[in-house]
Amino acid sequence: MSIIPYRKNEPERKRRTLDQAQVVRAALDLLDEVGMDELTMRRLAERLDVKAPSLYRHVHDKEELLVLLADEIAGEIPLVSPKGTWREQLIAMAWNARRGMLAHRDAARVLASTPPFGPRRLRHIENVMRTLRSAGLSVQDAALAGYHLNNFVTEFAADEARFLALAGRSKTDRKKMFAEVRRHFRTLPPQEYPTLIEMADALGKDDADESFQFGLQILLRGLEKLAK
Repeated sequence: MSIIPYRKNEPERKRRTLDQAQVVRAALDLLDEVGMDELTMRRLAERLDVKAPSLYRHVHDKEELLVLLADEIAGEIPLVSPKGTWREQLIAMAWNARRGMLAHRDAARVLASTPPFGPRRLRHIENVMRTLRSAGLSVQDAALAGYHLNNFVTEFAADEARFLALAGRSKTDRKKMFAEVRRHFRTLPPQEYPTLIEMADALGKDDADESFQFGLQILLRGLEKLAK
């Protein structure tokens, strides 16, 4: 009769508790690493070290996950208090939103591709609409103005993020790219492209803040015509 050696009982593995907030935060970290296209439910489950059924108890699919991510990103963007002129408030909102979308990879794409659901995101929309109405815009004009203002900020941030990925985030890489743009315009045939040659320095200027401010001012000047 063989004697079975004594074995110390291994402690039971503690079951990991998971909630939706943890899932969304992990998804945001994964978004920063791999981008929106490569963010999958399978990768997220692996990141959380859980089986797919555990994940689907908190998030039904990627579509819902992106909606939750959009609300999470919106929650990191500071709300603007109703102080100062309507113009000052809209400027602050636009700059806050742009900075918030540049804080995470593909954040602007996530916001642009999801419906405006979620309490934190809705609070920002409420603020914008309240400010536009306080400027004296009609309900219809305020709705249209909010749409175009959102499009400008979101698409600007998305385009800026694409450019940063293309040019590299280091100042040296960006300087080289813009220097090449200026050089290219200056060497174009003058008889065909005299205006591009004249504007080479302006067209090849690396100043996203100035460009954003200019576009915002154009929108605000149009809104002033509707304000009462």
